This record gives sequence, C-alpha cells and structure tokens, in this order.
Amino acid sequence: MDHSAADVNQRAAVEITKDQNGVSHVLLQSPRGASARVSLHGGQVLSWKTDRAEELLFTSSKANFKPPAAVRGGIPICFPQFGNRGSLEQHGFARNRMWAIDENPPPLQPFDSNGKAFIDLLLKPSDDDLKIWPHSFELRVRVVLSVDGYLSLISRIRNVNCKPFSFSFALHTYFSVSDISEVRVEGLETLDYLDNLCNRERFTEQGDALTFESEVDRVYLSSSDAVAIFDHEKKRTFVIRKEGLPDVVVWNPWDKKSRAISDFGDEEYRHMLCVDAAAIEKPITLKPGEEWTGRVELSVTPSIQ
Repeated sequence: MDHSAADVNQRAAVEITKDQNGVSHVLLQSPRGASARVSLHGGQVLSWKTDRAEELLFTSSKANFKPPAAVRGGIPICFPQFGNRGSLEQHGFARNRMWAIDENPPPLQPFDSNGKAFIDLLLKPSDDDLKIWPHSFELRVRVVLSVDGYLSLISRIRNVNCKPFSFSFALHTYFSVSDISEVRVEGLETLDYLDNLCNRERFTEQGDALTFESEVDRVYLSSSDAVAIFDHEKKRTFVIRKEGLPDVVVWNPWDKKSRAISDFGDEEYRHMLCVDAAAIEKPITLKPGEEWTGRVELSVTPSIQ
C-alpha cells in the first residue's frame, strides 16, 4: 500500500466539528496518530495528544466552555496585552472572541506542507473592540501538527491602522504534569525576571533549574530560544522552541490561589504548569502596514532521569 499520498495530503487530516455550545472545533490529526483540537472561540488549542492518545495539555475539570468566558487550560492567546493593566480586560480580548478560518492565509513554504495537518485562523477587531482598543489589526495564527506530533503555532499581527500601535503577546500554555513537585524547568538559569508576586520587582535567577515548592508567577526576560520542562515521574520532557518571542512566563497558582479561582479545582495546581512564550517586557510596536511574526514549536520526548 502506498502511504505517500496520505502523508502529504494534510487537508485529509483536518476535520471541523461543533461542541455542545455550537462552537466550531478543528481537529488536526497526523498520519501517525497524534492529534490537536483547536476552538474557534479564542483561536485556542484545547487538546494536544501523542500518537498513543496521551493528553499533553492541562484543562481544568471546572473549565467553562461557554462563550464568552475564556477556557481554563490549553493554549489561550493573550493579545493585545498580557496581565491586567489599563482599561483592557486581563490578558486582552483575543482569547474571548470568535475567530474565523482564514480564507486567504500566507503561502505555504514547501517544508511546511509535507505530511503536516494545519489550520489558519484569523481575528479582526469588532466595532466594540475598537472602542476599547482603537487600533485596526489582523491577527493570524497557523496551528500545525507535524508527522512526528510536534505542535507549532505561527502568529502574525499586521497593523492595518493609519497610525502605529504597541502590544504585548503570550501563548499561555498549560502543560499537563504528573506532580508539580517532581518537575524542573531548564533554560532560564542566570536570567533576569519580573516577579508578579513582588510588584514586578526585578530579580536574577540563581538556580541551575527552576523547581516548585510554592506559588510562582514570573516573567523571565530575553531567554534563549529553547526551554525544557522535565517531568521526572512521567519520564518525559517538553521542549518549547520559540522565535520572535523573547520572554518566558512561568506560572503555578499553588494551593491558596487555586481555591480562589472559580474555574480551577482546589488540587489541580499539582498537575499543571504554565510556561509561555511571550513578548511582554518590551511591547512590540508596528507602524502602519507592518507585520510581526512569532513562532513556537512544542515537542515531547521520553527522558531518562
């Protein structure tokens, strides 16, 4: 049997369905059985599974899937801000809006198409959005699932305004982990970070690896292009490779804050860790007609520890 046609026909691995709230979901499946599910509500990846159907992303058992609430878990897209400043809602409005499938996506490079399942999504501001953030933009996100099960998100933001604007951006990725106390993060050593638990005071990371014994809410600045999460109990390693997104957010709410979050289980902090590719410290400024691109590739491999 000739598998080559199936391997290169990425569109055959894309299926569109609706959830119980009538929200369209896009299911991407690689030829080898890995999958990813993307909601048009928020343009948010809700699931990423290995070829053995093992879920790699965390979603809270108390998550609200009914729009306009953002879903607690997966990979929310934070734009045009990360955090809670000014008149905009926390983490911006992109994660609360209905996106469209992009009918005029950027052209594919030859290496992009070989056996990969992908979908192109588009968000433009509504009249209400322009009242709270008066800047015309086009936000495009291409979600790609490779033959090997790697998950990539390519984000493009174009200024279609008549004046410059600035924004911050993050892919607020909730990784599923066995036990937060058995996890370490490498690739952040010696970096400066802003500590959101200390009024964004600036510190320098002293450890060889970041481990977790209490709440963590930090923005690591100007990191390398690769960060790794080692899960000792599951003997697996996540690698986050990024381009155009210089910062890394690390967040775990721990027990006290978990109990205060309505769409988050009291003990669920033990089984999740957010490590986000982001551009936060230095907002990105686009002149009229300019476009910014940020890329993230997520992979998981068995590790011997």
